[in-house]
Amino acid sequence: MVVSSAISDNNPELIKAHELNIPTVPRAEMLAEIMRFRFGIAVAGTHGKTTTTSLITHILNVAKLDPTYIIGGILNSSGINAKLGESDYLIAEADESDASFLHLQPMLSVITNIDQDHMATYDNDYHKLTDAFVSFTSNLPFYGACILCADDTGVQDILGDIHRPLVTYGFNEGSDVRATNITQQDRQMHFDVVCKKYNQSFCVELNLIGRHNILNTLAAIGVACELDIDVGIIQSALKTFAGVARRLDYHGTLNIAEQSVALFDDYGHHPNEINAVFESLYNTYQDRRLVVIFQPHRYSRTRDLFDDFARALSKADALILLDIYPASEQPIAHINSGTLADAIRQRSSLDPVVIKNTDEVLKVLPNIIQNNDVVLTLGAGDIHTLSALLTQEYAGS
Repeated sequence: MVVSSAISDNNPELIKAHELNIPTVPRAEMLAEIMRFRFGIAVAGTHGKTTTTSLITHILNVAKLDPTYIIGGILNSSGINAKLGESDYLIAEADESDASFLHLQPMLSVITNIDQDHMATYDNDYHKLTDAFVSFTSNLPFYGACILCADDTGVQDILGDIHRPLVTYGFNEGSDVRATNITQQDRQMHFDVVCKKYNQSFCVELNLIGRHNILNTLAAIGVACELDIDVGIIQSALKTFAGVARRLDYHGTLNIAEQSVALFDDYGHHPNEINAVFESLYNTYQDRRLVVIFQPHRYSRTRDLFDDFARALSKADALILLDIYPASEQPIAHINSGTLADAIRQRSSLDPVVIKNTDEVLKVLPNIIQNNDVVLTLGAGDIHTLSALLTQEYAGS
């Protein structure tokens, strides 16, 4: 039985497996064994892993390289998150949350960024976190390469400690893969990519919004260049990339209480992810209000990043807070959505509405929204069901 880190020790299937003496293997160890016999491409980083892994997968698919892939989100184009391919390529997310990415031995690795999350795994020591990422790069062979974001301060902290070939990407002029001339039209980004390895620049059309998604795209381009994939194929793949479920996922226009609103859904559950999503939507809909329905994820994360959450969420124009999704954690005294709402009120004019669950959203939302609002459902818990509930209730009404 293969067991992921999300499964608790009191899971009935796991208990039964132990009773029957069925061997259990951690998911990360099984992934490492599968990768050991393939050309592994492992994508690590606190934020952006799923989108970056999906972009790499789509590029290799368009290049007809038929990779095996294991992704932490559903590809909108296919409706699946994993597939067994015929080639030697294996693309997978490398999970730092439990340090299990240290089991992997890829040929190419990606580090999108390094941020303070899941710090209990690292004894709440930032240096242990960065040391783990350095160890992750050490698993590369000497002829492999690490593609990493030179713009990220966390990545900058470890650059001098990495002793493998590096490919840097970002907006800064010194990066090996760099984005310039960025423009946006509605929900589409256009920019030029300067690639040192190919000694050329080329234009990219992308059906995603946000500077963070440009960085994710540059990471994927960096991998594609290491695999010598033709520029025309890269351009075609990026133009046809349909995104990933729950990553700034657009669900269309709804009619709520005779008010027309745009609905988006996102998995963001860390303050920096919230900041990136807010920035993307405000840049896209500059003259419209942002109404956010947020479900905090884990008591420990809410406690550890409490002030950062209050600061990030206070940028919304209206806010509905659901109860914290525990994710198997026990409650922590004074850490709840009510105290988070109080902290937001203290730092801004925003007056969050605190409710218990997604069912109550239908009762309070019509009293909050205005015509042309952008409504965002946000979080990593069971709030993922809310966008479908809202669409079912209000689409075409």
